[in-house]
Amino acid sequence: MFHKRILLFYSFYLFLEKKTAFFFILLLTLSLFQVVAFICCYLCYLKDLVGLQKSGYIYFLSLQGEMTVLTFFFSVNVKASEAHERFEEPKLEAVSENNVELVQDILKELSPLTQRNQVAEELVRILKEPHFQSLLETHDSVASKNYETPPPSPCSFMDPALNNQPVPPDAVRMVGIRKVSGEHLGVTFRVENGELVIARILHGGMIDQQGLLHVGDIIKEVNGKEVGNDPKVLQEMLKEASGSVVLKILPSYQEPHTPRQAFVKCHFDYDPTHDNLIPCKEAGLSFSSGDILQIFNQEDSNWWQACHLEGGSAGLIPSQLLEEKRKAFVKRDLELATSGPLCAGMGGKKKKKMMYLTTKNAEFDRHELRIYEEVAKVPPFRRKTLVLIGAQGVGRRSLKNKLLVSDTLRYGTTIPFTSRKPKVDERDGQMYSFMTRSEMECDIRNGRFLEHGEYDGNLYGTKINSIHEVIETGKICILDVNPQALKILRTSEFLPYVVFIEAPDFEVLKAMNRSAIESGVITKQLTDSELKRTVDESERIKRAYGHYFDLCIVNDGLETAFRGLRSALEKLTMEHQWVPVSWVF
Repeated sequence: MFHKRILLFYSFYLFLEKKTAFFFILLLTLSLFQVVAFICCYLCYLKDLVGLQKSGYIYFLSLQGEMTVLTFFFSVNVKASEAHERFEEPKLEAVSENNVELVQDILKELSPLTQRNQVAEELVRILKEPHFQSLLETHDSVASKNYETPPPSPCSFMDPALNNQPVPPDAVRMVGIRKVSGEHLGVTFRVENGELVIARILHGGMIDQQGLLHVGDIIKEVNGKEVGNDPKVLQEMLKEASGSVVLKILPSYQEPHTPRQAFVKCHFDYDPTHDNLIPCKEAGLSFSSGDILQIFNQEDSNWWQACHLEGGSAGLIPSQLLEEKRKAFVKRDLELATSGPLCAGMGGKKKKKMMYLTTKNAEFDRHELRIYEEVAKVPPFRRKTLVLIGAQGVGRRSLKNKLLVSDTLRYGTTIPFTSRKPKVDERDGQMYSFMTRSEMECDIRNGRFLEHGEYDGNLYGTKINSIHEVIETGKICILDVNPQALKILRTSEFLPYVVFIEAPDFEVLKAMNRSAIESGVITKQLTDSELKRTVDESERIKRAYGHYFDLCIVNDGLETAFRGLRSALEKLTMEHQWVPVSWVF
């Protein structure tokens, strides 16, 4: 039903010296008039600040209540008489088609004034509103006639039985965006009841920044064309579109909420171009093991939204659950190694399986597969323990002793316990602390040992309490333990800095053994099979426990490895660190 509108003419004149600025407002009698007039008043007030000698026109165009378009545009050096004549014309014509660029220029001129003028600050906020930006884009699209003839009825796609019922004026929305060809909008879709629905909006993407679309909105048309029900076809359609893109949508009216953000350390490499499960490869985010990612959204059970700390746009990454399911079907190399324990063949010592304290390690038992680890950034601090991990014969003991000698006030270590009887020249508490076998077995059952083993009928082990005794003296306790002990040590109780001493290539390791014999450091020459076993064992440890390591050092030279280790320890007291979030909260 057509309604006649009363045409109101209202003008402001502002004269400053010899310069005159004026604004003409032409609008229909709708409820939003006061808002429009408010914006115009601000523009008039700021004329002296911005220095624009331009005229502004605002008008409403109402088409049977189906669609209301508010257009705002500027013209340069238009005289008052010409403006009056223009108002008397029966047909209104747009003066400019590049108002988006013009408003951006205005914002640049206003920017220096926002710090000292509240009015300028409020105007900048209004002009930056997503709805106002969309208004300008819609005007430019209409002015350039970049549209097709609308369908006879906005409800033609709905059930015919519903067409006879009154439809709310905002049941159908037209959303205009401006993009270049090939630019990704940062949005993915899913099929729901035969309709294409927005599944997720990537943080920081074009759609997220504009705030015009929301998760759950139904996409009906793109530039007047039906979208069908294939998400891939719609993605290609939007990707190839350029200039002004008009979407017809059915809003979801879902209440938006701010998801919890988190930081995670990745423990695997990921390339979305090789992932057949990702809903949109272009929206994927690639990363490498050890990278720190910021997680923006975890609402989807299969795909999270994240970005790198260095910046860049957000992308999709597989969730913890999805990656666990995927990796559960792939047998790891460690599961195939059934020849014996991981560190078997270490100098002929036969050790029992290390006790694992499940009561203190629920966090480690939650997931067998290490995918992501939530971390937090903390100021520089000194760790309580330094844990050296490596294969037998790779040089852990040498690096440990070199550190202890280099700074006796800073570093200390534990004294191992044993059930064997002391020799004639041995004193309790020097090289070993002596206990009876029954006492050691009792302490083992009560979980007082970090690790223990048996050699030649005697028990050997490291007591947890002995680590605390070194820490209480103000020293960093250096430990060279089996990698299984990391499940107990990597907690806020010990705050460890875990360093993996990696074996060099076979030929380098062989040359190092020969050089050590010639210099008199060692007397035993290792066979090729022993050297190869060291290299293989080093690779297995890295694959199985790499997610625990803070630093990896290839020991291709004792002095070089020692300098690298000391340098890393010094940085801990000067640089911020990423630690497991359980250490902080």
